[in-house]
Amino acid sequence: MIEIRKASAGDIPAIQSVAQVAFPATYAGIISPAQTDYMMEWMYSTASLLRQMTDEGHVYYVAREEDGTPVGYVSVQREGEDRFHLQKIYVLPDRQGRQIGRMLFGEALRAVKESHPGPCTLELNVNRSNRARGFYEKMGMRVVREGDFPIGEGYYMNDYIMGMEL
Repeated sequence: MIEIRKASAGDIPAIQSVAQVAFPATYAGIISPAQTDYMMEWMYSTASLLRQMTDEGHVYYVAREEDGTPVGYVSVQREGEDRFHLQKIYVLPDRQGRQIGRMLFGEALRAVKESHPGPCTLELNVNRSNRARGFYEKMGMRVVREGDFPIGEGYYMNDYIMGMEL
């Protein structure tokens, strides 16, 4: 059984434990190991996660197994009056295919609808070579545009931006 709960700063180690496995596995063969290391520090250092939670409005949810083992997470952020961004959603590779990603996606939708009961848009960025695009399409999202976004140190995120109306 999987339990999903809203995360606090105390859950940062749980998020990091999943990210340390899931993020490099997701991007192996897509981006260089050096870019992976850069992005891990940029997005998953304790200081970065704390800033996301306290200053940038990211709301995280962590999925855990019955024994408390963290197996996935999702974060969503309000970006405007009627627009939200699903910033991150990752599941441990050995737990994929068990509906955990679907559950996390559903939790993100629930959180958006709870904070904004009227019509709004949910968007996310996905690397153009990431097979997760198919998952998002199954969840009802579609590609609305694409872009190449500089992230520092000469690295770029080469993404599709996917969206859906809620």
